[in-house]
Amino acid sequence: MVIDSQVHAYEANTPKRPWHNVPNWPGHVTGDEMVAAMDKVGVDGAIFISAFAMYRYDGSYAVEVRRAHPGRFAIVKPVDPADPAVADVIADWKKTPGTVGIRIMLTKESGLRPDDPGLDRILRAAVKHDFPVNILCWGNLDVGTALIDRHPDTRFIIDHLGLMQPRTPPAPPQPWAELPKVLDLARRKNAALKITGACTLSQKPYPFPDIWDPLARVFDAWGFQRCLWGTDWTRAFAVVNYEQAVEPFRLTDRLSDSECAMLMGGACAKAYGWMPETKKREA
Repeated sequence: MVIDSQVHAYEANTPKRPWHNVPNWPGHVTGDEMVAAMDKVGVDGAIFISAFAMYRYDGSYAVEVRRAHPGRFAIVKPVDPADPAVADVIADWKKTPGTVGIRIMLTKESGLRPDDPGLDRILRAAVKHDFPVNILCWGNLDVGTALIDRHPDTRFIIDHLGLMQPRTPPAPPQPWAELPKVLDLARRKNAALKITGACTLSQKPYPFPDIWDPLARVFDAWGFQRCLWGTDWTRAFAVVNYEQAVEPFRLTDRLSDSECAMLMGGACAKAYGWMPETKKREA
């Protein structure tokens, strides 16, 4: 069972559901198009993270897509620390079919501190409703670590290896510079780590052989049961296509069959408490 731990699908930018920003992504990757891409490479299901760049805190498109493809997607949306009613938002989200978590945007641009009252409200509600919390803290790992330490009863899932990743090629000169901080984070037993977007950190062409030595250090520190493979498609679109983000992990000789199975599905199923429905695929 192969589960992609982070994908973003979205409609074209129209007055019906206008984008907040226009990133360097394709003009549209609808839910149907995302399923077609997954089918082509044998990905059984995915955690659909509502795209903050386009839709901010509105998860309605994710709900529509999950309703159309209930066996293929579970859904997560960002929530707003500045909203005094955010606990009610999370309670309503919990009642929505297919929801498996929420997300906090904790980049430096957010300006949030670990003791922000809005974050405290969110994380208390997450515990109450048994939601894991996705946390985007790339470029801001110290604040992310402090927040995780402040809330030991909350289950955190750290996005994108905790490392800043490029939106366009090439990779930065030292893409793994903050890896020691990521390895130290492994001591926090209430955290798991998404191995999403890893191919964007490669300084070599497909199949990106230079990612494996630093990833081996990650796997040693975190253990495969806390490492969730994923593509971060379509954010990674300008760097790798969907197949290129999948196949290096499936075809590598650096992972045993059991390690690959845990990394590419088992850990994700455990972290979110969700598995896609199996279906007979056409040859």
